[in-house]
Amino acid sequence: MGRPLRYVPPRRPVEVTNRTFQGRYLLLPREGVRTIVLGALGRAQRRLDMPIHAFTFTSNHFHLLLSPRDAKHLADFMEFFESKLSREMNRLQDWSGSLWGDRYHSIPIEIDEETLVGRLRYILGHGVKEGLVARAADWPGANCVRALTEGEALRGKWYDRTALYEATRWGRKADPDDFAEVEEVVLTPIPCWSHLSEEEIQELVRAMLEEIETHAAARHRAQGTRPAGIRAILAHHPHERPQRLKHSPRPWFHARTREGRILMREAYRLFAEAFRDAAELMLRGQPDPAFPEGSFPPGNPFVPHQAPG
Repeated sequence: MGRPLRYVPPRRPVEVTNRTFQGRYLLLPREGVRTIVLGALGRAQRRLDMPIHAFTFTSNHFHLLLSPRDAKHLADFMEFFESKLSREMNRLQDWSGSLWGDRYHSIPIEIDEETLVGRLRYILGHGVKEGLVARAADWPGANCVRALTEGEALRGKWYDRTALYEATRWGRKADPDDFAEVEEVVLTPIPCWSHLSEEEIQELVRAMLEEIETHAAARHRAQGTRPAGIRAILAHHPHERPQRLKHSPRPWFHARTREGRILMREAYRLFAEAFRDAAELMLRGQPDPAFPEGSFPPGNPFVPHQAPG
């Protein structure tokens, strides 16, 4: 079975996720990892003007909540970000080959407050709901918890490896930090909170996290367990594979109601059907078949969405 077509409805938030090769702990949040992740994410955001609402990076996968203009905007952003992060993590974690196990997955989200807040809650709760840390802010990897609750700046470093190579190519020594630029990830409120002040958003997120952490603490008490803790997390080796990987089916869309999911799936069905019809005409020799807006025709430029009106 082939991969689903890249499908990003215009002006629609998406959740983007990807996992490391074989689920290995190649994003293990050792010293320097958070700085590199934020640097790569910040440079990609600045270069491609991508609205970022939330993100979290665990030891072997990540989640991003974004609002791309279209599928090409998202593809360009992810190619730039993932390729840079892969090269830097390979260097830091002493790994060769691909960092990623597959192409990234993007899941369109219904523009509905309950659905959007639910995805934000899911992303911010990582580390707590898995029983790794007691508080979301304790996770040592890159996330936006403190930025959304305390206004913390999300700054990292972008390393100019080309300039560093030129400086050291004749055996001269150089400090990589002399070739680093500070980058900052700037968060945009989720669409349903765009009218709220920063203080109001912080209050809502703090209440959300308190509920998540209280529920997790109650579960630990009932089961006689406790969070693993940072020391246990960092005791793993980046090349290590987890004993068991979660393989729950990935949803095609995030929607609050069954009716919402049906509507989004029907829109994708019509998109895929139009794409297949155009591809069939191309195979038959028609010079310019009409591929649907928002698609990547084989061997041809992306088809942009037409401005309304």
